[in-house]
Amino acid sequence: MALPTLFGRRGVSSFGSDPFSTMRREMDRLFDEFRGVGGGPYTAEAAAFAPAVNVRQTEKGVEVTAELPGIDEKSVEVSLADNALTIRGEKKEEKEEKGENWYMSERSFGSFVRTIPMPIEVDEGKVAAQFKNGVLTVTLPSAPDTERKTKKIEVKSG
Repeated sequence: MALPTLFGRRGVSSFGSDPFSTMRREMDRLFDEFRGVGGGPYTAEAAAFAPAVNVRQTEKGVEVTAELPGIDEKSVEVSLADNALTIRGEKKEEKEEKGENWYMSERSFGSFVRTIPMPIEVDEGKVAAQFKNGVLTVTLPSAPDTERKTKKIEVKSG
């Protein structure tokens, strides 16, 4: 005699199949939908347009570094609005190689946008950005009156 389980008899769900197979099908469906985001299949090349970003809080403010290999500094735009840093850029790369009996041409292109909310009030007049060897470094000093804008709120028992 088969023992009943949470999923019905012998591990068969009310949907008529193994619950793990159902879960697997749903996970595959979700990944298939994700691959279609952006109008095309999800590939490593498409992911390359989401640059790695590090945010570090220092004594003087915040430092943001973004790795942008293969991107020209003229194709990068940095802005600060509503205390959030936005980095935009576009990558255009073409390779062409020829041999005696072969020809190779590769093109990769795409754009990216990264918006990072700042954990502090930023002194907008002193923000600086530097681009060197494919790495963008943005220094965001804290506003001088940051201390005064913080209000401690007393927690009372109910």
